[in-house]
Amino acid sequence: MSLEPEYKEWQQILDLIDQSTQSQQHEMLLTMLLTPDEREALVARVNIFRELLKGELSQRQISQMLGVGIATITRGSNELKSKSADEKQAIDSVAG
Repeated sequence: MSLEPEYKEWQQILDLIDQSTQSQQHEMLLTMLLTPDEREALVARVNIFRELLKGELSQRQISQMLGVGIATITRGSNELKSKSADEKQAIDSVAG
């Protein structure tokens, strides 16, 4: 019996999610892995990225619309700033 965890790296988790998607089990897996609060936060995060990529609203307006703190919007904005134009376009096409 090993005292080492089976999953140690983010890529392993991504592979697990990919495998669950291929077997049509991704909804069950993600529901088991994420608490209701975490799922809600993930929904907010996706909406933050969508609104930031659209560029139509200020960070304060996005904060008010989604009911999240301005710091949460700023973290999303900072994450987007670290992405290339191609990466931003890929995010937009997947999330849009």
